[in-house]
Amino acid sequence: MRQAERERQLAALRERIGGLAPEGAGRPVLPFGVAALDEHLPGGGLRLGAVHEVLAAGPVDGEGALAALFAAAILARLSGPVLWCLASRDLFAPGLAAVGLHPDRVLYAETRREAEILPTMEEGLRHRGLAGVVGEVARLGLTPSRRLQLAAEGSRGLALVIRRWGAAIPEPNAAATRWSVTAAPSPVLPVPGLSRARWTVALVRARGAEPRTWLLEAPDAKGHLRVPADLADRPLAAPERRAVAG
Repeated sequence: MRQAERERQLAALRERIGGLAPEGAGRPVLPFGVAALDEHLPGGGLRLGAVHEVLAAGPVDGEGALAALFAAAILARLSGPVLWCLASRDLFAPGLAAVGLHPDRVLYAETRREAEILPTMEEGLRHRGLAGVVGEVARLGLTPSRRLQLAAEGSRGLALVIRRWGAAIPEPNAAATRWSVTAAPSPVLPVPGLSRARWTVALVRARGAEPRTWLLEAPDAKGHLRVPADLADRPLAAPERRAVAG
């Protein structure tokens, strides 16, 4: 049996075993502050000391920026410096600041080669002084993701892997959750002006939780997402289900 096929089968088996008990039970989590989202996640939030995957799922380059802002908003709600690993520095610092992650908190590791990003993340996770580590890659395979997970568990750090180029390729890995973020239409205002941007935030895969999608307002200056006011008081609709990828 080929090694890749065996790894896929092992990953699928781990998923089934992991679903028998609530994932992250008794482990620290970072709540999003959105009741509908937190109540759906095992433990009531995003598990710390774990790897989480964010897909740039849209058809345009701008969706990569949304994935980066989603990651930045999560880290904005933690204290301490952040290590951001990337092959070429194309982050827009004012954009990070707009969602609560001040540029003074960000340490950049520009590797110039994508193959060096995940090892750099792993090394960063072994330092307990960091709030979290971010890396931008095309692929996240089972073996490197397991190494990241072990490093995150040891330091209780948060690892966010942004897949900006290979997001359409499903592959098994050790990430606790997999998310996608795409732009959603903004509401029509009664007077001229700019409304707060809206995102479609999808939990594509999670251990111990079903896939689900939420329509949310983009993060504010403190990294908080919010249910749009015109939707908050509506009766709950049947949740949208999405097929589990990878």
